[in-house]
Amino acid sequence: MDSNQEISAVEVFDGNQWEASLVKSLLDNAEVESFLKDERMGVLAPWNVAGGGAGSVKIFVSSLDYEKAREVIDQYEKAEGIKE
Repeated sequence: MDSNQEISAVEVFDGNQWEASLVKSLLDNAEVESFLKDERMGVLAPWNVAGGGAGSVKIFVSSLDYEKAREVIDQYEKAEGIKE
């Protein structure tokens, strides 16, 4: 790691409660630490955290784990037919 590189939280996914929980589980299995944002508000009042209530629960990872997280999420999206 470059000593000048700043570590930050990076959003890698947004979706509903069910999708976000599933993707977080996949990241955990790949040994990528992540956390959910707006988990409760995304369920109780999704229109308050995201336009139209879509993508109201977000997943964040460390900037150091971004590439590995994207690989896991891309595989999930491809398997679900979300991404070609």
